[in-house]
Amino acid sequence: MRRKVYTKDQILKAAYDVISTEGFSKFTARNIAKKMGISTQPIYLEFKNMQDLKNTLVETVMKDLHENAFPKPHTGNELIDLGINYINFARENRNLYVSLYVDEYGGGELMHQFSYDYFKNLVKRDPAYSHLNEDQIALLHESTWITVSGIASLMSSGIINPTEEEIIKLIERAIESTLDSKAFKAL
Repeated sequence: MRRKVYTKDQILKAAYDVISTEGFSKFTARNIAKKMGISTQPIYLEFKNMQDLKNTLVETVMKDLHENAFPKPHTGNELIDLGINYINFARENRNLYVSLYVDEYGGGELMHQFSYDYFKNLVKRDPAYSHLNEDQIALLHESTWITVSGIASLMSSGIINPTEEEIIKLIERAIESTLDSKAFKAL
């Protein structure tokens, strides 16, 4: 009798389904195998351990965000567009957003670093911001990150429902107030 072979991609898809519906707290080999209707053995044949699977999954999601979600144009200002896209991702993929960015078992630090690196790359490419030093970029990221994360969390929870125009104004205000602040200018 021939054995059925399960690919790394099939396992990653099942793992993605688990975190996007149930969160990282349910991210176990048993739950992923159950989702696929298999034993846990194929998972451990493809991945060293669950941390390896988790890292691969988070890297796969980061690649998708980098290539498909975050670069969508809205306003022509890539920093504002990134904020809008981050918020849209949170609103359209609530459970996945919480799993990756909020959940204590999630991608937390990896996702934060990924988002910072993506932001920093945009800043360095944009002539309006390319003169900023590393500390200024970090402060600008922090202020916009707090703003868009707050909006994303409140929207994904259904507490607020601002229009895209209102979101743009909030992000613009965060950027402008940071650039005009004494703390920013002192860096």
